[in-house]
Amino acid sequence: MPIKFTKRLIDKAPYEAASVFDVNNDGHLDIVSGEYWYAGPDFQQKVKICDVMPVEEWYDDFCDYPLDVTGNGRMDIITGAWFSGILRWRENPGTTDTWAVHDIDDCGNIETIRFVDIDNCGTVEVFPNTPGAPQAFYKLVKDAQGRGTGRFEKHVISEGPSGHGMGFGDINGNGRTDIILAHGWLEQPDNPLDGPWTFHEEFDLASASVPIIAHDVNGNGLTDLIVGQAHDYGLAWWEQTIDTQGKRHWRKHDIDPDNSQYHDLWLVDLDNDGELELVTGKRYRAHNGNDPGADDTIGLYYFKIDSGRFTKHVIDYGSPDEASACGIYFWIEDIDGNGRLDIVAPGKEGLYLFTNEGIE
Repeated sequence: MPIKFTKRLIDKAPYEAASVFDVNNDGHLDIVSGEYWYAGPDFQQKVKICDVMPVEEWYDDFCDYPLDVTGNGRMDIITGAWFSGILRWRENPGTTDTWAVHDIDDCGNIETIRFVDIDNCGTVEVFPNTPGAPQAFYKLVKDAQGRGTGRFEKHVISEGPSGHGMGFGDINGNGRTDIILAHGWLEQPDNPLDGPWTFHEEFDLASASVPIIAHDVNGNGLTDLIVGQAHDYGLAWWEQTIDTQGKRHWRKHDIDPDNSQYHDLWLVDLDNDGELELVTGKRYRAHNGNDPGADDTIGLYYFKIDSGRFTKHVIDYGSPDEASACGIYFWIEDIDGNGRLDIVAPGKEGLYLFTNEGIE
């Protein structure tokens, strides 16, 4: 039986990124998206964070990730986008006042950002996907007590342009997290901070999603890839095989070739059955109507994986004036504390909350 979701429009604001965290430390999770945060548990109070630069149909905000940058116990926001090309953090004032905005680096056009504790230090590192620039990550500098200082150190780990798309996973089975890019993968060295990271050019994933998901789809012990086409039609998984000479190969299997603009993907256990589901959907008007399939009906979906026999379930589907997709950076969390994961879906069509009611 499919999972039942209750859909709620939070705001018609057209920002494409969202996250969930306790902004004001009152014990309730809040929703953050673009210029505003919405106070939990009812999300009716809308509080301004800061001004965000508009560019045509977009806003310069392709990520809203919570991180205590200053070590004061309040979650700040890491953000960045394509237009300014500046990686930034917004400082949580602990009140309803406007948040100060701090630049981390002018790193080039940012498709979006992902976060992984690459060196097992207990704090995530910041990985912007910069298609036209070499891959780099940013490490929060901590003081002697292990608290954030508001400063970041930059580590450049590749030479050529990163390309569109980025993910994380252990590709060669040595227990280390590697970085997956559009045309290959960067192998993590003994010390990820010092390098060098070796690039293996093994595939062409075109306008790949962010993230590219690394997951053993068919259960054979090898890490496969799940990839959406962010600016074209297609959702597929790439099967890793090893030949008798020990050489790695990749074979593409279509999951959903007839829908476009699969930009953001999550792998979570939505139905609490102990198995992971793939959650994704359209990024509505990703290039303001200039992508293949841009005017197709929008939707938000989850897929049962079943060893590579993907089964699609519709969470929402329809025209953009009534349905939701999932933007460039959506969020999944148990927002109401009932033990089931809920979905916060932003986008040019508005900000929606899908409450997971379980299987009926």
